[in-house]
Amino acid sequence: MLGLRQTGLGCLFLIAIALASCRHQKTASLSQNTLKQAKSPITVTLSGWQSSPDENQLLNRVLRGFEAKYPNIKIKYEVINSEYMDVIKTRLIGDVAPDVFYLDALEAPLLMKYSVLEPLDAYITPEFKLADFEPLMLNAFKHKGKLYGLPKDVSTLALIYNKKAFAAAGIAQPPKTWDDLVSDSKKLTVDRNHDGKIDQYGFGIAPELARQVFVIKAFNGNLVGQNGYASFAEANSLKGLQFVIDQYRRDRTAVQPTDVGATSGSDMIGQGKVAMTLEGTWAIPYLKETFPTIDMATAEVPTMNDKKGTMAFTVAYVMNRKAKHKEAAWKLIAYLTGAEGMKAWAKQGLALPTRRSVLAGLGYDNNPLYAPFVRGTEYATIWQAGENLPTMRMNFNNQFISALLGEQPLPQAMKKAQETANREIYLAN
Repeated sequence: MLGLRQTGLGCLFLIAIALASCRHQKTASLSQNTLKQAKSPITVTLSGWQSSPDENQLLNRVLRGFEAKYPNIKIKYEVINSEYMDVIKTRLIGDVAPDVFYLDALEAPLLMKYSVLEPLDAYITPEFKLADFEPLMLNAFKHKGKLYGLPKDVSTLALIYNKKAFAAAGIAQPPKTWDDLVSDSKKLTVDRNHDGKIDQYGFGIAPELARQVFVIKAFNGNLVGQNGYASFAEANSLKGLQFVIDQYRRDRTAVQPTDVGATSGSDMIGQGKVAMTLEGTWAIPYLKETFPTIDMATAEVPTMNDKKGTMAFTVAYVMNRKAKHKEAAWKLIAYLTGAEGMKAWAKQGLALPTRRSVLAGLGYDNNPLYAPFVRGTEYATIWQAGENLPTMRMNFNNQFISALLGEQPLPQAMKKAQETANREIYLAN
């Protein structure tokens, strides 16, 4: 039902956008003098999501700083935590979308292709210092030579491990290769009471496509083929995935959150259910606040097949092409992604700033907990693969979990996922 609902909404979105394209072209652009002529404050609407109340409070403080700098602009901020992109797409169809909103790199290709976003190139001046952004993150929001979003932050994946658990197992350093990780996981899997019940597993996994793409690429596999269709069932793509399945089913040294009553990899390691896991920067402030006694450390993701790999998750601020006050909306985006606003936002450590100058100024590249995440940006794969990735993700996740649980062999599961995804993509096009 979920797949049908999402596919249906996607088709409705495409049809509505196609019908509205002429109206977009006829919409008059906002005069650059609007702000100067305004007799009362202009309201700009902003929508996004939050991972915690602290994140919401932090953004509101940043927004108050913007309003103090621009007293003739007021920001109306709305948090949308449930079905965020479905809500945004529905509002875009109904012409009631916010002026500015968060856009994940995963979802960006579809919205950029169908011209519902305002190109930002004409607003950017040399003083904005666009070259200060990490190119990998910036390129995620470019389409046909135009820039449609400015990345507000980024997180890669890194290995987070419990130093006390490593010491108890006699392991002096974190694993550098995937073979090391498998070997260490066996030492770290502990039945303390010798009653057949595992108290601590070596490794915590997240059985979702977003965490497996670099594993697929480790053996020269591809998520998407040259024709734009899914190719994760090909032989090379399966090699890395089989490592994950084997550790979970054969070795019994890895678990997923639902196996141990946890909600995430961060929660698993915080509760002591696993000794190590792959997580993003967001895990660090969460673990410090929720599990303050844990003695954690981080390291780069172990190499697989002698290749470095990790994922990069980035989100941009984008402008609705039908924003009522485009000049004001741009000022908001420029402030939030400028050096001042980005520094205020990134100092909490939920994610890394995408401006090199801000990253260096906050010292994340020299912080032992954050440095592995920073180094990962040099070779990370962006969580983005064209407009059909959401469809591929849904089908992959459903079948990969089935293989993980032993309900069907991995090749069969991936073939089924690939065929279903490609059929849905074909029908949508």
